[in-house]
Amino acid sequence: MNPFDAYASRYDAWYEKPFGKSAYELELKCIKSMTEPFGRALEVGVGSGRFAGALGIRYGVDPSLSMLQIAKKRGILVVQGKGESLPFLNASFDAVFIIVSICFVDDPIGVFYETRRVLKEGGNLYLGLILKESVWARFYEEKARSGHPIYKHARFFSFFELTSMLRGLFSLEEMRSTLIEEPQDKREVKNKEIRLGFLEKAGFTCLKLRKKG
Repeated sequence: MNPFDAYASRYDAWYEKPFGKSAYELELKCIKSMTEPFGRALEVGVGSGRFAGALGIRYGVDPSLSMLQIAKKRGILVVQGKGESLPFLNASFDAVFIIVSICFVDDPIGVFYETRRVLKEGGNLYLGLILKESVWARFYEEKARSGHPIYKHARFFSFFELTSMLRGLFSLEEMRSTLIEEPQDKREVKNKEIRLGFLEKAGFTCLKLRKKG
């Protein structure tokens, strides 16, 4: 069973808690700050559809049926599937978003190849993730060691690992960071800054990448 199936409702409810709500709003603002206007868009690892709904992304794919049932209620056209084998035609999207989900896939390089395949020429890939250098990654890795039902399945990548996987597929256009404070997951986020580049104190990094010809 997909680990998210058993915790779909709990996962989605996290976004209504003080930390979850404030972190989500800031992450969303970071993604929006670099997003170009797009037509047909897809979110890979759409989950419960929080980001897709807010960003105007029409299509979503995810392996978790329980998550997709929630996303469908948010108006997303959902398809059950994996990022490593996207059920879409070549060059069928103007933009693809992968937000807080690349750390949960089995084959991230496979996901990036598939993303490139379904993107039109000059299309953009938007990534939102926690990089391994971040103090927040260490915070969540400690949770994983304590048996957290979600984070025990996560695998964080360094900026070097990430750019190595993307090399030859996409060009990095822009990078921003937010959640720039000491890690915690209970209280509302206080620091609402979004800065250019990557910071080790940042809990969320956004990248805009363009499909290379």
